[in-house]
Amino acid sequence: MKAVQTSLPGVLVVEPQVFEDSRGFFYESYHQAKYAALGIHAGFVQTNVSRSSRGVLRGLHYQWPHPQGKLVSVLEGEVYDVAVDIRRGSPTFGQWTSAMLTANNHRHMWIPDGFAHGFCVLSGHATFIYQCTTLYDSTADASICWNDAAIGIDWPMSEPLISAKDAKAPLLADVAANRLPLFEA
Repeated sequence: MKAVQTSLPGVLVVEPQVFEDSRGFFYESYHQAKYAALGIHAGFVQTNVSRSSRGVLRGLHYQWPHPQGKLVSVLEGEVYDVAVDIRRGSPTFGQWTSAMLTANNHRHMWIPDGFAHGFCVLSGHATFIYQCTTLYDSTADASICWNDAAIGIDWPMSEPLISAKDAKAPLLADVAANRLPLFEA
């Protein structure tokens, strides 16, 4: 298992060791000691699975307060996965990074507390799994506009299918300071 550092400190792409033969494949999607050796010290308390069709974009989501770290991967299909640093005072505030996560490449993306997350589906459909460090809290649920020009995410589609909630999400600049996490060095 190896970790690939992205352009945002703390956001990692994890590539598990995959054992393949004519019968199929096997890999460990999570191993606490191996993830800790990569610098990911997370205890997961909730796992979610979603299935989406081609062109669906979910995000950019986060929780504040009660932030969630997320370890995400794709069980079926392929997605363009994005993390955005929304920590007030961070040297990379408002910057984003991305990774292609597919059922074939078996990659995972670690998105720590303090980052917004989103993805869009590039295959006919995708089954996506999220392992979360804190429970979902509807009172802390928040979003940032997926196409905020100040962030400038280079999404691989221009007219995705989005939820009514995501269509109403504010620009990052319009989110009250007390509704964003604070950078801790």
